[in-house]
Amino acid sequence: MGYEARFGGFLDFSTVLQRMRPDLQRVEDRLLAETALEFPLVGDILRALIVSGGKRLRPLLLLLAAKPFRYDLERLVPAAAGIELLHTASLIHDDSIDGASRRRGQPTLNAIFDSSIVIMVGDYMFARSAMLAASTMNPRVLAVFARCLGSICDGQLRELFASRRTDISLDDYQRRIYGKTASLFAGSAEIGAILAEAPEDQIEALRAFGSAMGMAFQIVDDVLDFRGSEDELGKPAGQDLRQGTVTLPTMLFLADGKATREEREFVEEVIRYGPADDAALTTAVRLIRESGALEEALAVAKSYVEEAKELLAELPPTEGRTMLAALADHALGRRI
Repeated sequence: MGYEARFGGFLDFSTVLQRMRPDLQRVEDRLLAETALEFPLVGDILRALIVSGGKRLRPLLLLLAAKPFRYDLERLVPAAAGIELLHTASLIHDDSIDGASRRRGQPTLNAIFDSSIVIMVGDYMFARSAMLAASTMNPRVLAVFARCLGSICDGQLRELFASRRTDISLDDYQRRIYGKTASLFAGSAEIGAILAEAPEDQIEALRAFGSAMGMAFQIVDDVLDFRGSEDELGKPAGQDLRQGTVTLPTMLFLADGKATREEREFVEEVIRYGPADDAALTTAVRLIRESGALEEALAVAKSYVEEAKELLAELPPTEGRTMLAALADHALGRRI
């Protein structure tokens, strides 16, 4: 039995965004104020990255986690802006490590500046995000924030050390995407619940909700890397393969029964040594698309979304709970 049948109520994600727009605008204003740098070109690019930042899912999750409890926007906005700045800082460092020239359809900092400048800007954003977390005057929020930062670094290190390896286990992959992505979703929900003075068991339920939702979000992202185009994703399709990053669709493709031995060997060679040319990358992407691995990966993502929505049974039956369910569904339904 689905969430709507068990608990009643349904909202689509666009309605959630519409109802939360005034509160998210407060977060947006704080973000723009925090990224006003004295160095014009750097500041312009950074602000363009912020403005193109999509639907603000992490700040939205933080706000919605507080909705069923004591919803005090003055306390929540700095934390929500801090979470988004932490996410932005991690993207800046990711782009520097990957040598990416575009992000969300915009030129990255490292496409224009020396890597030392890019790293310093990323570090500055980490510092600003930590200052916003500290401004809540809540030691527990700061502890969660620090844990998120550590997890993000752990996930990035796991990805670097796993580069161009084809012997990645499911546990390796899950720990990597938890660190890089799901940990910040978990922390966002937990911080929102803490600031709203939720009961302890419901803080834990919301942290677990954010974790499961974040796992689904990253798996869908990994699928979109094979399905999307540069116009849709803001980056070329197949970038994970090009960089030698093995994600769940590729892991499933390499499992027995998904492809011939020759096809598996071809994709493994692309991972280990990089594609010989664009045609080789296109062929590798096509083989994985046609194998059924993407559909199987999406089924795993769906199971995480269902797990997340089941956890909402721990919360009071409010509009906030229904909004959280819509947010979980959105993690699965993004352009797939």
